[in-house]
Amino acid sequence: MPHTRLQDSKHGRVFATLLREIENGRYKEGERLPSEAKLVERFGHSRITVGRALRDLQTAGKISRRAGAGSFVRSLHGADRLSFGLLIPDLGETDIFEPICRGMMESPLARHHALVWGSTSAHAGVADAGARAWQLCQHYVERRVDGVFFAPVERSPEPGDVNHQVVDALGAAGIPVVLLDRTVTPYPDPGHHDLVGIDNRRAGYVITEHLLRRGVRRVIFVRQPNSAPTVDAREAGYREAMFAWHAPVDQLEGARIEPGDDTQVERLLGARRPEGIVCANDRTAGRLMHTLRRLGVRVPDDVRLAGIDDIEFASLLPVPLTTLRQPTRALGEVALSVMLERVARRDLPARDMRLRCELVVRESCGSATAPG
Repeated sequence: MPHTRLQDSKHGRVFATLLREIENGRYKEGERLPSEAKLVERFGHSRITVGRALRDLQTAGKISRRAGAGSFVRSLHGADRLSFGLLIPDLGETDIFEPICRGMMESPLARHHALVWGSTSAHAGVADAGARAWQLCQHYVERRVDGVFFAPVERSPEPGDVNHQVVDALGAAGIPVVLLDRTVTPYPDPGHHDLVGIDNRRAGYVITEHLLRRGVRRVIFVRQPNSAPTVDAREAGYREAMFAWHAPVDQLEGARIEPGDDTQVERLLGARRPEGIVCANDRTAGRLMHTLRRLGVRVPDDVRLAGIDDIEFASLLPVPLTTLRQPTRALGEVALSVMLERVARRDLPARDMRLRCELVVRESCGSATAPG
């Protein structure tokens, strides 16, 4: 079932039971639910657990809660139905956002709400990502959606300008924004919007440490030019791991190359002589692996290779890739929950929700079995 993850928790089971009873008509529109004390007695859970389930029902738009009066069933139709725009200029061109969106749609909180998939010119290339973002922004403002999930533009000459233009326009229209994956403002400024993503700094540390634990000392970090700010955080985590393990200092400067360019890769190997390579993401690792094969460099015999994201083709490469798996569907569920809370409580402080990744060990690091 798509909401299995939520039902695995105590408050999730209470939420699911009450939601089912509301939708089946046991509790009618406008009817008061049993008190928290009675629900505690019924389910055998703590007041904190029951209270969290009721908050989730409120966030999902199923009940309203009135101080001193209790919880009441809201209308399941009409005014309570919310629509949220997906402002993801690179949707269909990147590998993580589609499963994140599926996570939103499959969340039990998504019932009776709508996700709006904006459309832009089919030929707009990566260089036009800013124009696409602005086009989608205007579309959502005109449509008067109830909130927007925004993945800020990356790899643009001046990404900050269009990103700020977008969030300022949505703010002026009174439309809440939840950022996906990355911030609008450069580190360390957290900005003024909710953010849902992974802990990229920790990801860079964990994947680097995995190589170091296997006895690899000369580890380099490879990224493409004009990468997203998330890559900066991953490289920072790589550097922290290298310092913590007293690895060679001359390896700490990250390499900004086109991973599919034979000349650039050959020059890098000659200058740095790496034993291991941490790539900023799986797409970079995949392109680099093919280049290494053309150059006669064997993975993992000559150099060990790792990525981050665990996108679909990572396990299908000529040598299956060791990587960190982004919890994409959970990211979608959390993002929707954050958005519904933001719509219900505009006065909440901006939140930074960072989820952990799972290490997936495959043959590119010399073993498909994680160390004990």
